[in-house]
Amino acid sequence: MSSASVSDLAAAAAGTVKTPGMLGGDGKRGNSASASASAHGIEQQQAVANTPASQGGNYKGFVAGVFSGIAKLSVGHPFDTIKVRLQTAPKSQFHGPVDCLLQTLRNEGVNGMYKGATPPLLGWMCMDSLMLGSLTLYRRLLNEHVFLPLSKPASSSASTKPTPLPPLGHAIAGTLAGWTVSFIAAPVEHVKARLQVQYQSSKSARTYSGPIDCSRQIFRSHGIAGLYHGLSATLLFRTFFFFWWGSYDLFTRALQEHTSLSTPAVNFWAGGLSAQVFWLTSYPSDVIKQRIMTDELGPGRKYMHWKEAARAVYAETGWKGYWRGFTPCFLRAFPANACALVAFEGVMRVLNTTDAVDGEMK
Repeated sequence: MSSASVSDLAAAAAGTVKTPGMLGGDGKRGNSASASASAHGIEQQQAVANTPASQGGNYKGFVAGVFSGIAKLSVGHPFDTIKVRLQTAPKSQFHGPVDCLLQTLRNEGVNGMYKGATPPLLGWMCMDSLMLGSLTLYRRLLNEHVFLPLSKPASSSASTKPTPLPPLGHAIAGTLAGWTVSFIAAPVEHVKARLQVQYQSSKSARTYSGPIDCSRQIFRSHGIAGLYHGLSATLLFRTFFFFWWGSYDLFTRALQEHTSLSTPAVNFWAGGLSAQVFWLTSYPSDVIKQRIMTDELGPGRKYMHWKEAARAVYAETGWKGYWRGFTPCFLRAFPANACALVAFEGVMRVLNTTDAVDGEMK
């Protein structure tokens, strides 16, 4: 997600809830009586997703977010390890992503691919929950107080049909949610990055024995400010959630209207494609963020501000430096985030079905 955080992709599910009448028994769109009825159904589906009534059950988002985080970590963390090492290692250490992969496996084994996995696993569980709650809240507030008043004259009568939030609203809500979750993501990603750049195969030779030891050492020497080292760069990076959630809504609408894909398939393709849009727009800011987070915290600190890190990257390798490690990141983006969203949506559907059965029994 970077490191980025689904964590963040799971939250987008709040904007893609499907009404029962829209799907046939096989999970695909049911045949409509007429073209106008079909168009009306799609419009209703998109609109209901943005109404407060469809955004309840916050506990469901947390439970589903756990499974989303597990799926994202299992699929994406090895790619993320290669990406971070390429971003932060001296240019002569690795000759590319394949060489980095082979050296890691040769020297550290498969476990080396999952170094630093504990912080993001625990962090994504919390971040997905916060992301889902804040994203749906911002969507509702924007729809009720910004976009709905702009789209309807004050003198017009109230309409019973819910009005969908436009893609721009989803994009703005995504940015606000990204800034919100940054205050959890920054220390999690900081610890993860420091663990990922420990190349020693022997645990005794490493500076940090694990995430708890890393957090303890940083806090003991530099306080809470040390743990939040790189917060400004994290906020900058997550500003690009504007493109993630805006494109997610556009892809979802297009797939719903122009294909007969099942609900999980729409979630998979919209989630994977929008994640790649996000990384295409945000990757240089992630390179800068990783440089800052792996910098020395004491007297040897090289970057006092993200601008200094940006200049240092350019001075070393020019514009190419901002895209170093992009290949494993881009390859990771689609499967990791697509699987995370499918897992999230699947658990949400199970929880919704369980609640419906419980309601009928009462």
